[in-house]
Amino acid sequence: MHRLVLHNDTILDASEPCLTPGQVGLMTGWGVFSTLRVRDGVLFAWDRHVARMRRDAALVHVPFPESPDELHASLLRLVEANRAPNATLRVNILRNNGGAFHVPTAREFDVIAFTSDLADWGESVKLGVVTQARHSQNPYAGTKVTSWAFNLTWYEKAHEDGFDEVLLLDESGYVSECTSANVFAIFGDEVRTPPLTCGCLPGITRELLLTEIDASPYTIREQALTLNDLEAADAVFITSTTRDLLPVASLQGLTIRHSRAVVDPLLQNFRSYQAQWVKEHAGEAAPVLK
Repeated sequence: MHRLVLHNDTILDASEPCLTPGQVGLMTGWGVFSTLRVRDGVLFAWDRHVARMRRDAALVHVPFPESPDELHASLLRLVEANRAPNATLRVNILRNNGGAFHVPTAREFDVIAFTSDLADWGESVKLGVVTQARHSQNPYAGTKVTSWAFNLTWYEKAHEDGFDEVLLLDESGYVSECTSANVFAIFGDEVRTPPLTCGCLPGITRELLLTEIDASPYTIREQALTLNDLEAADAVFITSTTRDLLPVASLQGLTIRHSRAVVDPLLQNFRSYQAQWVKEHAGEAAPVLK
């Protein structure tokens, strides 16, 4: 993580105290967040990220900034302060009041954001499998909340077990997602990804592949997937804001096909779309980087 952080409207050194134990969102994970790709000083797909955060905040009763434009401007100030034109940015909106254990504050929510260097995810990913990990019928399934302990524990255990990530199944045994990525499988000229009814998060990269990206030579659609389906696929890959499209090299307990050549056309089309989007929004880049 970079040295400077955003706390509401102020840029602070990360070592400076700015939060209190009485803030209920801090102590209980009562908040929403999103992770963005900063490219050439531009917050890629900002409109989609803020729309999802606002939607999730309403669902879990987290107050949200009235002006997305002001929030966007504050995040750009953080990018500028950290001299981070190409980075990962995490923005959190935390509820401050409510519940039995809180110290009432005048602010109903806090904005906390920070940046970090882009991660090197390698050329592929090895996945473990966790059953009964997503409850697809839960009314809060698919909300991106800051209560992330289960995901972090699964991710940590995956590394202890020799994997890079884990594939999470829902209560019916269908493929849902990874701890921080969506899942896709290629079958001939068709690409399939689990529908949101399988309990997965509506990832922004997933959304773009379904609605915006030139998928040639493939067509992309939602369809429930089983582990047997993944074993029959020509290739499996995961997607996220920080990974783009990353092929799956192995999957615990299964024999799967692994070919970058099958995934690469979609990856190149996605990166071309991203580059064009950033070019069209270059006027929104952090001031020092324009």
